[in-house]
Amino acid sequence: MTSDNIPRATAKRLPVYYRYLNILHDTGKQRISSTELAEAVQVDSATIRRDFSYFGALGKRGYGYDVDSLLSFFKQILNQEYLTNVALLGVGNLGHALLNFNFHKDSNVRISAAFDPREDLANTIQAGVPVYPTSELKYQLQEQQIKVVILTVPAEAAQPVADEVVKAGVKGILNFTPIRLSVPENVLVQNVDLTNELQTLIYFIQNYSK
Repeated sequence: MTSDNIPRATAKRLPVYYRYLNILHDTGKQRISSTELAEAVQVDSATIRRDFSYFGALGKRGYGYDVDSLLSFFKQILNQEYLTNVALLGVGNLGHALLNFNFHKDSNVRISAAFDPREDLANTIQAGVPVYPTSELKYQLQEQQIKVVILTVPAEAAQPVADEVVKAGVKGILNFTPIRLSVPENVLVQNVDLTNELQTLIYFIQNYSK
């Protein structure tokens, strides 16, 4: 089965597995069972075995999974050997927080460029990342060959900005705005609604916590 046929839910769990396998590797653990992995990442063992089965025989019955082999496999699958540059659009409070966090400290992802229309931010360096005026958006995205952007702009600007980055050749948008974007079929959008996530968490605490 090719990566195009992997279920979306499985694809979203792969980075979780990869991060924990890195932890195991650092502690010197050589093998792990699906049950142990399930307890660590809070995904049931049957789901883990099904996820792994999409990629062939990754483990051995009675032995479990070899940590280093599995780590090497997922490193290749997730392209962890290559650094991916992404752009941040909108350097407000959330944008600043993401710049300060930046992803290259923990993964193969790095915010390499940011964009904001405010004159006091344009042409400055924020948390080590250059901030460009939005007038340079298309040029810089194409010049730096950036295919993924993070959207933290005001809601009313979300769709117009999305239209611009699509024209610049962007293929993926991590959308922190409440707007559900309209994009071509070949552009992927991952929506991150912090309010919804928090409300869901509170609901489960109130209704299922003992």
